[in-house]
Amino acid sequence: MQGSAPGAAGSPASGVDGARFRSVLGRFATGVVAITAVEPGTGRPAGLAANSFTSVSLDPPLVAFCVAHTSTTWPRLRAAERLCVNILGEPQLEICKRLALSGGDKFAGIGWTGSPGGAPIIEGALAWIECGFEQEHTAGDHAIVVARVHDLAEQHEGDPLVFYKGSYGSFV
Repeated sequence: MQGSAPGAAGSPASGVDGARFRSVLGRFATGVVAITAVEPGTGRPAGLAANSFTSVSLDPPLVAFCVAHTSTTWPRLRAAERLCVNILGEPQLEICKRLALSGGDKFAGIGWTGSPGGAPIIEGALAWIECGFEQEHTAGDHAIVVARVHDLAEQHEGDPLVFYKGSYGSFV
């Protein structure tokens, strides 16, 4: 291939330092979502925080998010009939931090109501998207999860919770 740079499509990437990779990609601002479900068997709410969320398709309506292979929450969410993607607002930083932790009762003190399919809609979320699991693709140390949208709604006005350069914030 004429003019190909090292690491270009079709050739193996080399020499990419993990810290540098994180620093450079951290300059891409993202929103923050909470992926929630009612855990089958226990009936308890479960959730995790993610900043890798995107729309995929209008027809059929699909969204995607990425989850680390080390997540102990994802297997419990994956087994649920319905998931809810909660788009978090700037005042919900503490909820985000709680859902990002491993273990414990992450939902203690978090208000929520059920979506039409029963998945937790977090109180104060800017919007929610109820989905069903469609596909999972292995991608390095994460899984790319594709989910089919069944229902969705705007819930509150406000500024989004934003993740940028390793920190949380909002628009100024």
